[in-house]
Amino acid sequence: MENNPVLEKSIRFAERIVNLDKYLKAKNEFVLSNQILRSGTSIGANVTESTRAQSKSDFYMKLTIALKEADETKYWLHLLKTGEYIDAKAYDSLSADCEEIIKLLVSITKTIKNEKT
Repeated sequence: MENNPVLEKSIRFAERIVNLDKYLKAKNEFVLSNQILRSGTSIGANVTESTRAQSKSDFYMKLTIALKEADETKYWLHLLKTGEYIDAKAYDSLSADCEEIIKLLVSITKTIKNEKT
């Protein structure tokens, strides 16, 4: 995990999402909590899988999936905020972390795509 910022950040983010899920379920919110738990932890799972990719194409695909999951997580965060399940402070913090991961993943996948062409 050392010297891999996107892996480190995605794992820390997943830990925050697990805590958010616990908070939401304590408030009896199960549908959105399950959705964000799935997508928010999938980011790190796919980034982790990319570290053992069998080819550059496999690496690219895993990170592309992680990017899609990060985009989906932003969507669920937005719904949690507008539905008043989380406050603006929690939303801003989680959203900023998610956006940072998105930027890293976009940068990496663009670099790989440019190398292919």
